[in-house]
Amino acid sequence: MKYRTLGRSGLKVSALSMGTFSFGGVGAFAMVANHGVPEARRLVDTCLDGGINVIDTANMYSLGRSEEIVGEVLEGRRERVLISSKARMRIGDGPNDEGVSRYHLIRECERSLKRLRTDHIDIYFLHEWDGLTPLDEMLSALDALMRQGKIRYIGCSNYSGWHVMKALGIAEAKGLPRFVTQQIHYTLEAREAEYELLPIAVDQGVGVMVWSPLAAGLLSGRFGRDKFPADSRQAAGWSEPPIRDSERLWRIVDVLNDIAGARGVTAAQISIAWTLSRPGIASLVVGGTEESHFRDNIAAVDITLTAEELERLNLVSRPPYLYPYWHQHNFARDRFSDGDWALHGSYEDLGHI
Repeated sequence: MKYRTLGRSGLKVSALSMGTFSFGGVGAFAMVANHGVPEARRLVDTCLDGGINVIDTANMYSLGRSEEIVGEVLEGRRERVLISSKARMRIGDGPNDEGVSRYHLIRECERSLKRLRTDHIDIYFLHEWDGLTPLDEMLSALDALMRQGKIRYIGCSNYSGWHVMKALGIAEAKGLPRFVTQQIHYTLEAREAEYELLPIAVDQGVGVMVWSPLAAGLLSGRFGRDKFPADSRQAAGWSEPPIRDSERLWRIVDVLNDIAGARGVTAAQISIAWTLSRPGIASLVVGGTEESHFRDNIAAVDITLTAEELERLNLVSRPPYLYPYWHQHNFARDRFSDGDWALHGSYEDLGHI
């Protein structure tokens, strides 16, 4: 396993983190899996043996059951790993059972601590944007939790670029805690984060953790134009992430399979290796229903793609060169920062547009 510094912090995280989306199987989460304590213990053992040092969960995964299982499985070895959890999503029917108000965040953090059987959460994420709660209220609540020792670092998830920058600006202006990480969806199929979120990661030191780096298995090699596993979550009705251009997806999969076949590895490993090569990436949160899935993913950390392989994957998957970026490509390239290149580096082969 390899370890990377998480954003503008001193914290080292493994290049892969373990996702626990499959723990519990309550409600709609049963479409993914229904791992109880025995199954979860085997999967956690596999990840710890492979050097993974981050276990990621959330208060709303199976309505808290995922956190409960993580807490039970880590009993007696909590000090070996970092735990990340989240709050923001609706977890009840009351008017304050969602959002990032001071009331909701402090209550949900304390509930998560009890379920996780720990006195602190290492990385606490705001799971989604809340446009109704003032950011200084949210950040001051997180500050209080940090001062009490209940959380160590904070991050955001599923924010847009201006949301992240507004929060960073308020944190700096008011001396409040600053995001060290953002957990986002980013894959060969879904590269929209390159427009703003990856440049922010590089420029502002907000390390990227990626959720669903294999696009819910679609980039694993198990799926194809005429190959749709009956036991997959998609077959059960799961619709995330949305695929807007199926033919583009299969063209990407074709290249993944071709490179993987030539190397004698899996398409999932090539996809993971590509994502780990991208600017600002700290860790990929990987899931799995079997121990072999995690072992396969862990092996991908040691794969270094060639320049030719990277270029093939870039060309088949890069998103449109939107305005103002094509204009910047034409007239501002000689004054780009590292943050700019996090986007524009994928279009270096283009001449004047």
